[in-house]
Amino acid sequence: MTTEQVTLFFAQLAIVAEFTVLVFALLVIGGLFSPAIARARTLAVQTIAPAALGLAFAVACVSMAGSLYFSEVAHFVPCKLCWYQRIAMYPLVPVLGIAAIRRDTNVRIYGIALAGIGALISSYHVLLERFPSLESGVCDPNNPCTLIWVERFDYLTIPTMALSGFAAIVVLLLVAGRHESSRVSAPRGKESTWQSTRQPRNGATPVTTHAAGSSTSEREQSGSGVASSRS
Repeated sequence: MTTEQVTLFFAQLAIVAEFTVLVFALLVIGGLFSPAIARARTLAVQTIAPAALGLAFAVACVSMAGSLYFSEVAHFVPCKLCWYQRIAMYPLVPVLGIAAIRRDTNVRIYGIALAGIGALISSYHVLLERFPSLESGVCDPNNPCTLIWVERFDYLTIPTMALSGFAAIVVLLLVAGRHESSRVSAPRGKESTWQSTRQPRNGATPVTTHAAGSSTSEREQSGSGVASSRS
């Protein structure tokens, strides 16, 4: 495959990530005003959440593979901000991979922190590409951060693709967290049918009553009492 074909492939994946983030944002905001959208949001979360960690791991892998291709195969020299974004993205591959295998959603705190930092750096990098006059000397003059190696669909550059990946990872980890919260709260919901144990007098067997009405144990005890009185 040529560099043009590979960059087009990664650009299309970035668009998929951006679409995912956009849909999630619309569901969250729309759900605040529309019960129907809120139900759609809940359904989407329940559908995606079980695989959210694995999907976040896949996004991190693709992002890392893309950055390595651009620098090692296409020979696009990464600038200083590119390296900062790599520092934020590369650790997510083993961290999210292990979390996906272990189904450990507690990793979302660390994953969101790393992806959030990377997204901020990517946003600044995209801003410098669009407005080079904002460059404050953070980059090497011999390899400026304002240099655009790739531009697809008139807006997708390498930092923009990185930003799309970071944003998608944040969204997927948030979804994984919602799934964990619902899974933890589910048993509590099942316990909403309360039970209570009454301590009867004269040392008789404790009777458990349910919210639905009188218990079977109570009826059995009364029946046994009648039988004993007849005998």
